[in-house]
Amino acid sequence: MPLPVFDAAARAALNDRLTEVAAGVDAAMDRLLPPEGGGASPRLTEALRYAVFAGGKRLRPFLIAASGALFDVPADRLYRAGAAAEFLHTYSLVHDDLPAMDDDDLRRGRPTTHRRFDEATAILVGDALLTLAFQVLGEPETHPDGTVRADLVVALAEAGGAGGMVGGQMLDIEAETRGEAQDLGTIGRMQRLKTGALIEFCCRAGAILGGAGMEARTSLRDYARAVGLAYQIADDLIDVTGDAAAAGKAVGKDAARGKATFVGLMGVDGARAEAARLMDMALAALQGFDGRADDLRRLAVHVVTRDR
Repeated sequence: MPLPVFDAAARAALNDRLTEVAAGVDAAMDRLLPPEGGGASPRLTEALRYAVFAGGKRLRPFLIAASGALFDVPADRLYRAGAAAEFLHTYSLVHDDLPAMDDDDLRRGRPTTHRRFDEATAILVGDALLTLAFQVLGEPETHPDGTVRADLVVALAEAGGAGGMVGGQMLDIEAETRGEAQDLGTIGRMQRLKTGALIEFCCRAGAILGGAGMEARTSLRDYARAVGLAYQIADDLIDVTGDAAAAGKAVGKDAARGKATFVGLMGVDGARAEAARLMDMALAALQGFDGRADDLRRLAVHVVTRDR
């Protein structure tokens, strides 16, 4: 089928859907987080909510919602799974910002969690969010079928563990520590784990919740892998060409720390061309789906044209 034009109307449609899904996921997270005045430490509760409700487009929950919509999954199940993905994502950001990792002071235009509170609290916030993500997926409200819930838990563990996000972060740390020259293949592998693994989980989760067949799951996997890498290249471009006010975070830090990036190896023009190529791959992966996949198509274009 012909690919949709990403004109002003398509951009507005995507923004409306992003806003709708973000509102649904935020409401789910608000219900799932420890309440203020509940049994948890007031400081921990405040820090958890500070980290989770720091803004952002909720792209990962959106991927779950858009993927699950292909199979008519009820919105409440998609929002719970989206909340779990966002909890895991936020945990990774809180820990990545720590002085032992990326040592960042700014996240989404606000002081990072360890700057707003302290390092020990930030570590505990990450621990709590990681644990909560799996709790949410394991609860029957996410899906009445225990096998489906188990599949979701395993899929998130694969995305978040040593073969996914944690492994990618370790490769990043090792590369920076050794100071060795990195090639495109090495950077691509690191980013597929560090960033792409959770994006792939999100498309996989929508398919799991919807009981999708193997062909549909493979198409969504291919889409997610292309979008995930394109997302990271766009991040690298923002770090070089953006400004902190627009990006909502410090920029130029990768170059200052000597980190190897797609932009550093390919140049700005080469990185933009590669992001566009990956966008085309993502769109091609969706050719077997009807107009219900237009949210995913629009997101693929948005990922490579964003400025934050």
